[in-house]
Amino acid sequence: MTSPDLERWRLILGAPADPATGGLSGDAAARDAALDWLYGRDPDLAERGVRRGGGNGGDPARDGDRTGGDGPSQLTTVDWLDEVHRLFPKETIERIERDAVERYEIHDVVTDPAVLERIEPDRTLLKAVLRTKHLMNDEVLALARRIVEQVVRELMDKLATEVRRTFHGTRSRRPSRIKHSRNFDFHRTIRANLAHYRPDERRLYIEEPKFLSRTRKHVEQWQLVLLVDQSGSMAGSVIHSAVTAACLWGLPGLRTHLVAFDTSVVDLTDDVTDPVELLMKVQLGGGTDIARAFGYGAGLIDNPRRSIIALVSDFYEGGDAHRLVRDVKKTCEQGTQVLGLAALDEDANPDYDRGLARRLANAGAHMGAMTPGELAEFVAERIGR
Repeated sequence: MTSPDLERWRLILGAPADPATGGLSGDAAARDAALDWLYGRDPDLAERGVRRGGGNGGDPARDGDRTGGDGPSQLTTVDWLDEVHRLFPKETIERIERDAVERYEIHDVVTDPAVLERIEPDRTLLKAVLRTKHLMNDEVLALARRIVEQVVRELMDKLATEVRRTFHGTRSRRPSRIKHSRNFDFHRTIRANLAHYRPDERRLYIEEPKFLSRTRKHVEQWQLVLLVDQSGSMAGSVIHSAVTAACLWGLPGLRTHLVAFDTSVVDLTDDVTDPVELLMKVQLGGGTDIARAFGYGAGLIDNPRRSIIALVSDFYEGGDAHRLVRDVKKTCEQGTQVLGLAALDEDANPDYDRGLARRLANAGAHMGAMTPGELAEFVAERIGR
């Protein structure tokens, strides 16, 4: 085993591995100290009787070490961040910063001006800002807004491209001579080429592909009501819902509403054109009353057969679940399409109450997980019918 391999194992296993791997020096020792500053505060280490040198951020009152000494002073969060950015590659930095904020709740990462000026804005940091902005004074809020603006701008640039492509034209059932993969007509192509099927090879040869046309024909006005759970666990969905609503705002044939809820309901439609301002107003946390929010959203509908209600939530209902199921069933029967989205972020990794989701599906709702781009495609297909 080479020296770099031993070094990696030593960084993974920690100081107890010194007899087998040898000690660390130089940047390797600095990397170990930076990792220990963060991961040394893990309570599992204490339960296993492992004593770490830099745990708990160097707070002796927390790690039980009240002895004096002439060693180097403990790292502050600012010093630690500088070391992390010096010692690790970008992918590792993002993971370490995410763990600092989400796993160990080191709030000064997002509430200390000196730290905010050094940290690289990303979606994890934006979620942390939304969760902790109530702790910030005016100076820190101004710096936090920079983070919100940068991350939202990146998300807007990405999603706006997807939305423009999706709404470039909706597919009709008319044939087209324009050969584009997005307009490929699978069923007509199969029917048109059945004569070229080779039974001995069990293969169909396509000699005449078929395509659908896209049209910009005038369509009736549709309504999209986005109902977004703003409980603490839904930060990612709130961010992407705000950006999605902004991208859909003003599209021909579509009127968009954005409503956030916990145990209360807040109509944020007036702020949709400015997702940065919108997110700075969101207050994450609290309970969840989905039934109340759905009732408000259903009350916004003008034409049920030209309407979509997209309910973004983890479906852990703190209100009246029976009322929610009843109202969803009634709304679906009136012709409104109800979407129950367990996630609305770039990964669409769902975590939700499957029992309530099953009941809502039985009541007529479409249940699942969608990325913002997939939601835009769903809306575009319905409008183009």
